[in-house]
Amino acid sequence: MVRPLPTVLVVDDEVRSQEAIRRTLDEDFEVFTASSAAEAVKVLEREWIQIVLCDQRMPGTSGVQLLREVRERWPDAVRIIISGYTDSQDIIAGINEGGIYQYLLKPWQPEQLLLALRGAAEMHRLQAENQRLSMELKVAGPVLKQRVAGKKETARRNFGAEALLRAADSPMNALCELVAKVSDFDIPVLLTGESGTGKELLARALHYGSSRAANAFVVENCGAVPDTLLESELFGARRGAFTGAHEDREGLFRQADGGSIFLDEIGETSAAFQVKLLRVLQEGEVRPIGAARPVAVDVRVIAATNRDLEAEVRAGRFREDLYYRLAAITVTVPPLRDRPMDIPLIARQYIDGLQATLGRAFRPLSNDVVACLKAYRWPGNVRELRNEILRMVALAEGPELSAGHLSPRVLRAAEDHQEPELALLAGLDGDLKARLEALEAKIVKESLIRHRWNKTRAAQELGLSRVGLRSKLSRYGLETN
Repeated sequence: MVRPLPTVLVVDDEVRSQEAIRRTLDEDFEVFTASSAAEAVKVLEREWIQIVLCDQRMPGTSGVQLLREVRERWPDAVRIIISGYTDSQDIIAGINEGGIYQYLLKPWQPEQLLLALRGAAEMHRLQAENQRLSMELKVAGPVLKQRVAGKKETARRNFGAEALLRAADSPMNALCELVAKVSDFDIPVLLTGESGTGKELLARALHYGSSRAANAFVVENCGAVPDTLLESELFGARRGAFTGAHEDREGLFRQADGGSIFLDEIGETSAAFQVKLLRVLQEGEVRPIGAARPVAVDVRVIAATNRDLEAEVRAGRFREDLYYRLAAITVTVPPLRDRPMDIPLIARQYIDGLQATLGRAFRPLSNDVVACLKAYRWPGNVRELRNEILRMVALAEGPELSAGHLSPRVLRAAEDHQEPELALLAGLDGDLKARLEALEAKIVKESLIRHRWNKTRAAQELGLSRVGLRSKLSRYGLETN
């Protein structure tokens, strides 16, 4: 879209002067002309004029007198006067009263005139923008307050503790209740647990469930940044403070001012850095590298580690005073293997996200696939489960995500896993037929899992035809959903 040119009214009783100014401005401005004050008023009444460029010496009404009238009737127009007389008392009075933006001397130079008019056009734009914003704030102030409050509530619903995915009988329920309880208390929280358990999600829940939800939530993985760079990354640096510091760096603590900062893998930091972080927590201020004085910051610190920090303190690898500063509240996140009831919900969430991204539909996971996922111990926790779902989706040729798409290690875990309900069934009192059928169902299922639900191979191993195998699958309720 082409923006319209700024409009300028040139008022001069000499036609040659009008034309000279028009030629100078014609490419950058839409130029209107008038030979007298009366003609200028008519143009102003008819056109939307942003800048009035007026000669001081005109018959009847002087330039300053005209611009005073323009100021009263069209106050948004930027006013410029041209004169060959530097000591005109009228001009000096007009400038002092604030009614004239700029005073140009004759003979003017084209570059000088263009520079003055461009500056006037920018001033008009800024004045209009300021008026628009002032009006919007005046009218929309109460609405904006409601929107901020609404955004806080939306953030709490979407990212707060109540939004964390878990089953009704999950051990995460008590943990989420604790997080929701301490969110509004502006104290440091230490999240502990194995890698990949979702500590960052809990940190977000703490932030978005607090009064700081409308401000920044900043994340830094302390284990991923060399110790020499971590200080400048978090606290900032002045240009030239060290080799490669070509410009000022604000630092993540200042970016998080008024909000929260999440320091992941805090147990990986060096003793020297721990001293500097302790000072920040004690004093509430950071000193950028190379700066003469510190800068105050208001930041809630949430830290996380997969190490046993108490053991690290006893071993002398982590400062005791920093540990107690960070661990006002300690939350331990259980590994995924201790909450198998959450696995189907988390897997479904990942599948739903992939459906939206890929534009493909997938059926719900079958009971056999869910059983395989629950049997595996997930040393990589939720992160590993996400990768397993990605693998299944990548290998699936249609909407069905079957056990055959699982990785060998997950299938082996399912094969080695003894199902308690079948073990109990085999040990129950009953006739021989019932016990044999229970045992047969178990053997058929284990063979299918071992061959990734390839029915042809399973039938060959069991010495059955495909029709015979399908009959047994139907009889024992082992058909995939």
